[in-house]
Amino acid sequence: MKRYVLAITGASGPIFGIRLLGELLKHAQVHLLISHNTFPIIAEETGLYWADDPAEKIGSHFATDRICFFEDGNMHAPAASGSFQHHGMFVVPCSMKTLAGIASGYANNLIERAADVTIKEGRPLLLAPREMPFSPIHIENMLKLSRIGVKIAPPVPGFYPRPDNLDQMIDFMVGKWLDQFGIGHDLFRRWGTKDNSNE
Repeated sequence: MKRYVLAITGASGPIFGIRLLGELLKHAQVHLLISHNTFPIIAEETGLYWADDPAEKIGSHFATDRICFFEDGNMHAPAASGSFQHHGMFVVPCSMKTLAGIASGYANNLIERAADVTIKEGRPLLLAPREMPFSPIHIENMLKLSRIGVKIAPPVPGFYPRPDNLDQMIDFMVGKWLDQFGIGHDLFRRWGTKDNSNE
């Protein structure tokens, strides 16, 4: 079974990371990293109250034992080491603070450290910056990372599938992130097709 690292940071839009988590669990084990200041945003935007006993509540929500949850201050977690084997890391959504930390190699918490070792070990890393407009500082940080192979993929919706609701718009973006890792899905209708198949 494959294994991925997924980080959800303190920006608006944790629903993107939560929906992505659900899709990844269909294919793989997931080491889930959530920054401590993200839990109030999750509660505000989704109505999911995970701050108290998050490992139990998240596992129960998805009804699976494939999730390994770690607090962002836990620098002894497996994902903090380059010797930990995984098939890539997602940061969805990615706050500008986290983006800056990754771009500078600061590694001040588990999320930044996990991204740092993902880069140094040459594994796939995708960041979904959730902010606009981007300042020159944000753009410079994204360019710096893009030049070394990090995928910069903001949650920008596409409308050719003609989404009927917000869920379909979210699914489109989750599908585009999965595409970057070659993970199959049927979340949206691809350009030039009549249905959601990958054919």
